[in-house]
Amino acid sequence: MSAPPAGPAPAASGTRRHPSRRLTRTVTAGLCCLAVLAAAVVVGVRALGQEPTVTLLANWTGDDERNFRAAVVEPFEREHHVHVDYQGSSAESQVLGADVEAGTPPDVVVLTGPGELAAYAGQNQLEPLDGLIPRDAFSSSWATPLNGHVYWFPLKADLKSIVWYPAGTSERQRAQAAGRPGQWCVGLGSGATSGWPGTDWIEDILLQQYGPGTYQQWARGELSWRSEKVKGAWTTWGRLVGAGGNRELVRRALKTPYQKASEPVTAEPRGCTLEHQASFIRNQDAWTRADGRYEPSARLVPGATASDAWEVSGDLVALLHDTPQARQLIRHLASADTQRAWNARESGFSVDAQAQPAPGDAGSAWHRSLAATLLDTRAVHCFDASDAMPPAVRDAFAEATIEFLAHPDHLPALLKSLDTLGTTRDLTWLPTVCDHGT
Repeated sequence: MSAPPAGPAPAASGTRRHPSRRLTRTVTAGLCCLAVLAAAVVVGVRALGQEPTVTLLANWTGDDERNFRAAVVEPFEREHHVHVDYQGSSAESQVLGADVEAGTPPDVVVLTGPGELAAYAGQNQLEPLDGLIPRDAFSSSWATPLNGHVYWFPLKADLKSIVWYPAGTSERQRAQAAGRPGQWCVGLGSGATSGWPGTDWIEDILLQQYGPGTYQQWARGELSWRSEKVKGAWTTWGRLVGAGGNRELVRRALKTPYQKASEPVTAEPRGCTLEHQASFIRNQDAWTRADGRYEPSARLVPGATASDAWEVSGDLVALLHDTPQARQLIRHLASADTQRAWNARESGFSVDAQAQPAPGDAGSAWHRSLAATLLDTRAVHCFDASDAMPPAVRDAFAEATIEFLAHPDHLPALLKSLDTLGTTRDLTWLPTVCDHGT
């Protein structure tokens, strides 16, 4: 008979070694090796260009791009093991146009103009998003149905129809400043898109003076630029900012980039008091130093009659290539978690109610107020009219505001030219730009 197997030798300390500890160390070491191996495989696959890739074009660069990568792109890459080839450009419209013409458009794009996206949809360049985004998450002013399909949705939203002023400026002081052209902070400069701050003014004045019905009729190309209502919006803006008046005032407005228009608000003595600009300027240094506050523009626009009507804008996501990884990215960008993360990083706003932070995390009072206005189902939200217009009309409108500010007597010719351009064939006009109102 053979001898029985020997048992484990006693430990030197007199304690017994536990077999399960040896097993735990073995398993742990194995898992670590597997993790390292998996990471190496991922790196290797990416290095070989074999990892699935989705291309994305947007306008965020610099700090905005870094925030976007950290809050949106990197979580997507980790979860789905899909590489995002991101291109950020402040001239994204021109970049996209060139890429489309060359036959190499990105898979996904983020643009501010639904009118531009509608033109691409008319050229069969966009893929429908039916079934890819949450149903009823976005109203028609944000995700406008076109030919029975939805082709875009908002990732980030901004409220317009507001006027900023320094803390401590009384209601009487604001009213007095509104009647003095030199007290408005105005800058129309924006590179290739210069003039758009002027279009914001004219659009908002028309909305506040005549309501969403007239505004929408005009934004759909159904109301003449030479109508008394539209012409009146131009002349009202001209009186407010001193079009054709003080040469130095006009020259400064034409030469100043819109990002620097509010800098005089903290000068000594103060160079301007009021700025008609969207909610995105709240984090600019000048308004941070001035502890900027805002009020509805309807309180300062002469002849305003609209009640609870707001002009809005947004960064809109669209799909150009229907690939599995592009569909995954679309679902990711439309999700409440992603929208919450991105807008928290940028101090922006989502118009998906499910994406709002908990009440205790909603930020300052003015931030909560802006978000509440964007989400208010009783209010009328009308998308920026020039952004909703066909690109050719949008660009001509912006150029016309520059000409008008310097030479208001040219207005009849400018409006006639815009009317002629608006009747050009093959232009795509959106069926609606307001979420309710006729």
